Amino acid sequence: MKTDKWFYKLFLSQPGMLAELLPGIDADWEFTYSAPVIKEKEFRLDGVFTPLSDDVTIPIVFAEAQMQADNNFYRRYFAEIFLYLEQYEVDRTWRGLLILPSQSVKLGSELPYQELFERRVTRLYLSDLKQKQNLTPNLGLLQLLASDQTQSAELGKSLLRAAGTEAEFERRLSLIETILANKFPDLTKEMIMQILDLKQMDITQSRFYQEICEEGRQEGRQEGRQQGEARLVLRLLSKRFGAIDEAIANQISQLEIPQLESLGESLLDFQSLDDLMAWLAASGHKI
Repeated sequence: MKTDKWFYKLFLSQPGMLAELLPGIDADWEFTYSAPVIKEKEFRLDGVFTPLSDDVTIPIVFAEAQMQADNNFYRRYFAEIFLYLEQYEVDRTWRGLLILPSQSVKLGSELPYQELFERRVTRLYLSDLKQKQNLTPNLGLLQLLASDQTQSAELGKSLLRAAGTEAEFERRLSLIETILANKFPDLTKEMIMQILDLKQMDITQSRFYQEICEEGRQEGRQEGRQQGEARLVLRLLSKRFGAIDEAIANQISQLEIPQLESLGESLLDFQSLDDLMAWLAASGHKI
């Protein structure tokens, strides 16, 4: 499985992931990512997370994902770190994060680096995550890397349903698609959409949708069912497409309850406001 830079961008796009994996890292610390070349032997570090703060006690993090056996890996990894510290004149503390498939992978002798493993470098074994339940969303994304295709599909759907906002839903979907495409290179985008059941997925089970619905129900109890249904539909439309034209909003506000309920179900399949206009026209409500 290829990892490439998308693997490390996952850490940047998921706030707090480094803090979950590395003891002593604060979830509020911000980092920038790079993959610098070390000139002496043309070494390249896969993932360097540099703190944005000038506080030298916040560590620079050297992260690397190694999925294949390599008897020279440990000596190369530590050589790259110390060459980097010298070449870039680093004057802050540092930590290491290694993401590995299992403890059985052969990466060379650990003895010369034992103290570094004990004090500075954390090793995360994906096999340890494989059967765990109730993981945080960050660790759930990493769990995808250790799962077969069937389990990955279930994990992906679970992560999408647990999204708290529409933006979070879209961000997780992008990450999940990327992970599955790299893990299972034979899968097309259409196949990934199919195994995630995105066309059939009941998006009404996602947390952000339920929160919006609950707000609409509360308002509906106060304003009357028709007004509450209309407000709910308009809120869902604005979540998907941004501000709704006043003329369209007024037209929707005049719909009867059965029409509002039908529109509420149909809008989940809308790709743009053109679909809304087509629905209104087909229902005899031209704007």
